[in-house]
Amino acid sequence: MANVKIPTPLRVLTNNETSVEVSGEKIINIINNLDEKFPGITEKIMDNNELKHFVNIYVNGEDIRYLDSLDTKVESGDEIAIVPAVAGG
Repeated sequence: MANVKIPTPLRVLTNNETSVEVSGEKIINIINNLDEKFPGITEKIMDNNELKHFVNIYVNGEDIRYLDSLDTKVESGDEIAIVPAVAGG
């Protein structure tokens, strides 16, 4: 099981939980299992089977875009953070 930190905009889907425990071998499995538990998450963070460009996911502080993207392996006890990009200036 991995600990997934839920950003504020998605907490409406997770009953205001700030983090949830989810199992999965890869990030894509984590996302699918998250969506199974909390329907609607996938459509908020993915488009055409890819992360939306303004959504970042980190595994133990490392951006998955610089690892194996959605195929990044997840170990039990890993910390996953879903982070929507902040824009403005």
